Amino acid sequence: MKEIIRTIDLVKTYIMGAEKVHALSGISMTINKNEYIALMGPSGSGKSTLMNLIGCLDTPTSGEYFLNGTNVSSMADAELAAVRNKEIGFVFQTFNLLPRLSALENVALPLVYAGMRKSRRLERAEFALEQVGLKDRMTHTPNELSGGQRQRVAIARALVNEPAIILADEPTGNLDSKTSVEIMGIFDKLHSEGNTIIVVTHEPDISLHAHRIVRLMDGQIETDKANENIITAQDPTHRYKLDE
Repeated sequence: MKEIIRTIDLVKTYIMGAEKVHALSGISMTINKNEYIALMGPSGSGKSTLMNLIGCLDTPTSGEYFLNGTNVSSMADAELAAVRNKEIGFVFQTFNLLPRLSALENVALPLVYAGMRKSRRLERAEFALEQVGLKDRMTHTPNELSGGQRQRVAIARALVNEPAIILADEPTGNLDSKTSVEIMGIFDKLHSEGNTIIVVTHEPDISLHAHRIVRLMDGQIETDKANENIITAQDPTHRYKLDE
């Protein structure tokens, strides 16, 4: 199976006044194409820092990070931005949609930065919205959409560049339990279609959709195991604890 991510002894240290905060203390891991991974850990465990490094939003203090065979750990900001736009599709808890743009225009935005001509951008954006079941809402602005629909738009935006990785940070954090099931159903479907998905979550029920669960503690990998109890949103017996 093709390797997409390899990290070698990643360390991230922040200077807070006179104090050094060791957010990551030597993370080494490999992620292959079409893996579905959940990154878990309590607040302060380092999962957000690791997500920022994997997403090329930050660089490590030391260690190496290879994305699709390219060492991105020492790249300058402009180079990292280019890699992010091409290789990584982000889905955030707060959706991060531009309020005055339609769903179609929001989804097409990454393609503007990629320099694609307008007709092709809109064609690709429409297809991405179709993939998440929202083609009939593509002319609506975010305030005309429900929370679940907004997150679908955000997922479509993450897909539009056909990235190597879909990186989702607490993607159901602002959604009710029923809508959370629907959104995780989309991730299940995207994984079945060959996409590589990394979900950062503190919710055990969300992590059980992933096929591999990596738990962090104090800036180190505590456990890295295959999930033997995979659930899917299509499972009629599945209910989130929030419903109980």
